[in-house]
Amino acid sequence: NILMNAEAEKIDLELLKRFNRPGPRYTSYPTAPMFSSDFTDADLIAEIDETNADGNASDISLYAHFPFCEKLCYFCGCNMRVSHDRTLIANYNEYLKREIAMIADRLSPNRKLSQMHWGGGTPSYLTPQEIADIGGFIQSRFDFHDDTEASVEIDPRGLTAEHVAAFRTAGFNRMSMGVQDFNLDVQKAINRVQSEEMSRQAVDWAREAGFGSINLDLIYGLPHQTVESFADTVERVIDISPDRIAVFNYAHVPWLKKHQNLIKSELLPGADERLLILQQTIERLTDAGYQYIGMDHFAKTTDELAIAQNNKTLYRNFQGYSTKAGCDVYAFGMSAISQFENIYAQNVKTVPEYFERIDAGRAATAVGYRMTADDHIRKEVIMQIMCHLSIDKGNVGQRFQIDFDDYFAEDLPKLDEFVQEGLLEKTSSEIRVAGLGKLIVRNIAMCFDAYLPQMMADKPVFSKTV
Repeated sequence: NILMNAEAEKIDLELLKRFNRPGPRYTSYPTAPMFSSDFTDADLIAEIDETNADGNASDISLYAHFPFCEKLCYFCGCNMRVSHDRTLIANYNEYLKREIAMIADRLSPNRKLSQMHWGGGTPSYLTPQEIADIGGFIQSRFDFHDDTEASVEIDPRGLTAEHVAAFRTAGFNRMSMGVQDFNLDVQKAINRVQSEEMSRQAVDWAREAGFGSINLDLIYGLPHQTVESFADTVERVIDISPDRIAVFNYAHVPWLKKHQNLIKSELLPGADERLLILQQTIERLTDAGYQYIGMDHFAKTTDELAIAQNNKTLYRNFQGYSTKAGCDVYAFGMSAISQFENIYAQNVKTVPEYFERIDAGRAATAVGYRMTADDHIRKEVIMQIMCHLSIDKGNVGQRFQIDFDDYFAEDLPKLDEFVQEGLLEKTSSEIRVAGLGKLIVRNIAMCFDAYLPQMMADKPVFSKTV
């Protein structure tokens, strides 16, 4: 296992700085900037009808987006809105159920739900009664597998044991919680004051209620963070002992998210400090027994995520890394993104537009994309890099009836700089991430992105990779 300790693999900070360039996170390929309004709600409905004909029995994944939050976290990059109007929130819930009913009626009765995720916003900003209502509604419209993986994002601020019990009754067995940083100065600067005791209480409630997996999110690169202060947070998180830990690099993109202007850029740690924070975090978590999955995810070696990576069954979609490959993702709520084999479809991004669409009896699609044959090939290659840290040339060639080296003749030379630095190994049959390449897997994947040069030339749309 690379990066197990500092002696085995010294992290070359200068090397990482050279590769610290803007790039996609590849939760999809092609990436979201390629989505177009040329793809309409009628296109989505036609695709749903076509893919649910002939008794289709393939599994599905359900995503529901709850955009509302009680307070604004200044670092947030999600599609959310602050609201204390409980009537508006209740109305939104009703519209969400109407959208679910509209789409569920078109699905093949043979299809089962193998994955569910509620994100936001803050799903736990719902009342326990609202959670039970929506959860029960979904259970009435979908046939769940016995081993359905159901995860929910929660905010421990305002959380009660009743919320946790309601989520469990709604079928949830995984919980993800934002911690970001336990340092009070950092918390004040990002407008998210959340005590360690509060976080521990939420984890205890989840474990007592029977949640099988708990993930904690940390963010590095926030105001006032230092190598020493973040190390203290990491130690406390290790003591809590979640099954998974995500360590995200704060993406300061105030040109995309205006509220990030509330964070003073001069308070952010510099590039060197960020990399040192990342270095020590990786080394400490791997020393503590977490497997470094890649990019920003760690999991205990007994966790399904680590097992899936070792078995080469790990998958990636808009919810991040997943163990449920090949499901069609049906996404509901404003800004939610559905993902089928051949299309992507994203809903409108404001509440008024969303209400208007549902009132008109139409799907809420704002933009989307239909995959080409080349997209399918490149998506497979990029997903193999992101999930398995290797590309099986023979596998890709056989699956798509191509000669891999011929097909990617223009792209393969882009990998040479990684090979020369010992970050990648190439053989006649395989391309494999090596050494510290795990830290810049996004950069390696970018070599196979046919649309990236034009996107980068048009406007700044991506955060930096490290």
